[in-house]
Amino acid sequence: MPLIPQLIYLAFGAETYQREAVFSIVSALSHVPTGQTPMFAIQVFTDAPALYAKLPVTTHVINPDWSGPHDYHFRIKHVALQKILEEHDKAILIDTDTFFRSSAENLFQRVTAGSLLCNAIGAPLSQTKSLNNDLLTSLKSLGLAVPELLQTNSGVIGLCNTDKALLDRSIQLMDELRPLAPELYTLEELCLALAAHKHLKLCECTDIIHHYWSRKAQFRAKINAWYQKYHHAPLSLQAMADVQLINDRLPRPPQPRRALQKLATTLISSTYRQFFRELLYGCQRYENEFDQACSAVWWDKALENLKSRQTLSIHEIRKALANPMLKWLAGEYYLSMHTYLLKKLNRPISADAANYAE
Repeated sequence: MPLIPQLIYLAFGAETYQREAVFSIVSALSHVPTGQTPMFAIQVFTDAPALYAKLPVTTHVINPDWSGPHDYHFRIKHVALQKILEEHDKAILIDTDTFFRSSAENLFQRVTAGSLLCNAIGAPLSQTKSLNNDLLTSLKSLGLAVPELLQTNSGVIGLCNTDKALLDRSIQLMDELRPLAPELYTLEELCLALAAHKHLKLCECTDIIHHYWSRKAQFRAKINAWYQKYHHAPLSLQAMADVQLINDRLPRPPQPRRALQKLATTLISSTYRQFFRELLYGCQRYENEFDQACSAVWWDKALENLKSRQTLSIHEIRKALANPMLKWLAGEYYLSMHTYLLKKLNRPISADAANYAE
């Protein structure tokens, strides 16, 4: 059986996910010393193989049957990993919304016989509030409602070939439990944890992999800026170097500036105070060009949050955007912010919904 470890990605659907996968792959390769061959191989299961033509990867077609009897797309992750482990000693499946903090070699060292590598170990089942009564009843009948069960974040799933039977069990559980929890987004992670409980030791890797499941819009803006700049030559020296500029920190104005903004906005109506403060996150000159790419995302989020807090007409919001205090605080960014938000306010609701759906 081949001993070279396998790094696996599952990327299908919207190009957003494909771009994420390309960036994550390049982030893994960026930690390989110049002139050296990676000590791992990369497999990509995708419906858009052409997007990976400039990368040293092997692409595979996704079998529609892998989503199972309930068309549950997260089930495909476990089947894809299972297929690779049939022919390889060690494999890690990694979600597209990730990037490497350090060498993939460090990651593979944590995949050992008798263990399951996940991105993070979560809270015990007893602390979970998202499970409905039907699902809890079924878990109890199966003897699986174990309060001390530790949940897993499956942004990373790493296994040795000797432990691949875990995937048979997790797939079986997904097929059994999906009808009882059709809206439970984390069902796949729950089934993975259930399958591993008392059988495999859990290991995590948040120090090696950043999984940006939170604040996704900001990280996607950073990665999209990198992709737009380098998709024609993703492995160029500059592209690989710029990968390191995309970190896990959200771009915000320096603390003294935020304090000034907070003080100044106390002079305006409380209706718009938080709105202005959030808008100003995007009105900052960031040295890092990929942090700068988040400006529109901050403006989008500020507007979205305002609408969730207040019932306001477009006229009222437009009037607020013309506030002299906002103009002064936004400075050189006021015109671009104002123009962007006016276009946003005039956009049909369906277009906004499509934008946030990604």
